[in-house]
This record gives sequence, structure tokens and C-alpha cells, in this order.
Amino acid sequence: MSGEDLLVLFSVAALEALLSGDNALVLAVMVRPLPPHLRARALLYGLLGAYLLRGLALLFAVFLIRLWWAQVLGGLYLVYLIVRHFRNHPEGKPLPEASAKTFWRVVLLINLVDLAFAVDSILAVVAFSKDFLLAFLGVALGILFIRLLAGSVVVLMERFPGLEKVAYALVGWAGVKLFLEGTHTLAHLLHRPGLALALPKAVFWGGAFLILTVGGLLAFRKDA
Repeated sequence: MSGEDLLVLFSVAALEALLSGDNALVLAVMVRPLPPHLRARALLYGLLGAYLLRGLALLFAVFLIRLWWAQVLGGLYLVYLIVRHFRNHPEGKPLPEASAKTFWRVVLLINLVDLAFAVDSILAVVAFSKDFLLAFLGVALGILFIRLLAGSVVVLMERFPGLEKVAYALVGWAGVKLFLEGTHTLAHLLHRPGLALALPKAVFWGGAFLILTVGGLLAFRKDA
């Protein structure tokens, strides 16, 4: 592997990690209710599923852009998660531990949500590198980083329970972004760009930073 190939490999990995960074928080929230001994396993199975789905997505990237419905449904599901959380736990009480019977349902949802997040990142990766092997290896490294980060986020939420509210708020914000991306894709597929809705990246990351900063300060002060 040449130096140029290595540069492409790590660039693709960084691109995948950056574009799917919000996915780590979503995964952490999804596995949080599972018993502690099942969380790592759920993330592992989600990792294997992600490798399979991303490999297929790279092979059929030309059709991936038509999966606007995956983004719309994924976004709506994330918004549903935050509404359900704050409705059932208005005082920010910790979530009750889920039964081990829900394990495979969580794994399935992890892969479905991951597919929704994969649409924009895979298309960007393909635009960056046409070499399937390099693209897949780079994506694999990026996904591995996201899974490790998700595990760290779960540990952080265990240590500072007040961060749970912040996590769900960020997940809801990511859901809004994902939903709007899906409607934006649909509008272009229908050749109706005037109907396209989009959340500018600066607005999204600015909002995420605001939620994280203000919410984090309040959470740390409360748990101190």
C-alpha cells in the first residue's frame, strides 16, 4: 500500500467519523437501557451489521441516494425517542434497566438507524475515493471509532446521570437534521428543489454545541 493509499485510507476514516459523529451519541442512548453485560455485545453486533450494510452500500452507492425514506423514518424515530423519554421521565430520572429480551430489538434498531445515518456519509466517501477496498477499510476504521466512542459515552452517562437529558436533547436535534435531509433528498428526486428543506451544517453544529455546553454545565453542576 503506497503512501497515497494510506493518506486516502485515513482521510476516508476521518470523513466517516466526522459525518457520523452524532451516531455515537444515538448508539449510546439506544444501548443505555440494556443490562451492562449486554451493552458491549449489542454494540459489537451493531458493528458487524454496520460493516455488512456499509459494504453493500458502497457497492450500490448509486442507489443509496434514493433511500430518502430511511432518513425520514430514522429522523422521526429519533424524535420519538426524545419525546418518549421526556414524557415518561420528566424529572430526568434514570431509565429503568431493560429486559434482556429486548436485546435483539435494540440490535435491529441500531442497524436500521445506522443505515439512515449512512446515506450522506457513504455518498461523500464514494465521492472521495472510487477504490472499493480503500473506501471500505476507511469506513470500517471510522465505524470502529464511532462504536468505541459510543461505549465511552455510556460510561460517562453512568457517572453523570444528569447528562442523560443532554444526550436525549442532542439525539432529538440529530433526528431533526436526519429528517430534513430525507425531505431534501426527496424534493430533488421529484425535481422540486423549491420544496427542499435543509438544516445548514453551521446551524446544526452550532445548536449541538449550545445544547452540549449549556446542558453539560447544568448536568455537571447538578451531579457535583
